[in-house]
Amino acid sequence: MMSRILIIDDDTGLCELLGDYLGSEGFQVRVVHNGEDGALLAVEREFDFVVLDVMLPGINGFEVLARIRRSSMVPVLMLTARGEEIDRIVGLEMGADDYLPKPFNPRELVARLRAIQRRAQSAGPAESVPERLAAGDLVLDSGTRSARVAGAAVDITSLEFSILEVLLRMAGKVVSREDLMRQALGRSFSPFDRSVDVHVSNIRRKLGPLGDGGERIKSVRGVGYIYSHSAAEAKG
Repeated sequence: MMSRILIIDDDTGLCELLGDYLGSEGFQVRVVHNGEDGALLAVEREFDFVVLDVMLPGINGFEVLARIRRSSMVPVLMLTARGEEIDRIVGLEMGADDYLPKPFNPRELVARLRAIQRRAQSAGPAESVPERLAAGDLVLDSGTRSARVAGAAVDITSLEFSILEVLLRMAGKVVSREDLMRQALGRSFSPFDRSVDVHVSNIRRKLGPLGDGGERIKSVRGVGYIYSHSAAEAKG
């Protein structure tokens, strides 16, 4: 089945190029050139991915992302101006799964989309028994790629789930940024790429502290992150 992509970008030339290229790669593409229509379409129709430009006429990409996230966790990859690191950080903090700075090679876009696709498919076929990872009051369900804390559902993106899954499998041990980048994001590590740090910050905020007020995910300066061993042992 062809993956369905919604591209929200006012650059008609780029959209035409991406439409042709993604179509040749087996994707079904829908294009919208303004934020208002893009936000509506993203929540009214079923898409496998949304490719969203930050700079749009009318409402900008951040507002579009906010509207999408109110009712949908569809994977969103944001397009930012090269050098505008703050746009990338803000987008990730608001729930974007990934970003690409313009100009970019369409092959890189496809590689990022395939990586997101692999993460979503890593749960295995629907008929298999979903795996559940539990650490204290936190439960991850690989079948639905969902998380619950103390029984309450937590809205996390597919990429956030992947990062959290890696940390839980290695609970009590340090996981380097390089390993998180490779295993969760599906690409090699760059010292200038702060994606993992922003995603971990989002995860911390969404999960909240442990019952005793302690941190669930601790930073190890200059290395990476560790999911609290005490949290992992809390269920005995």
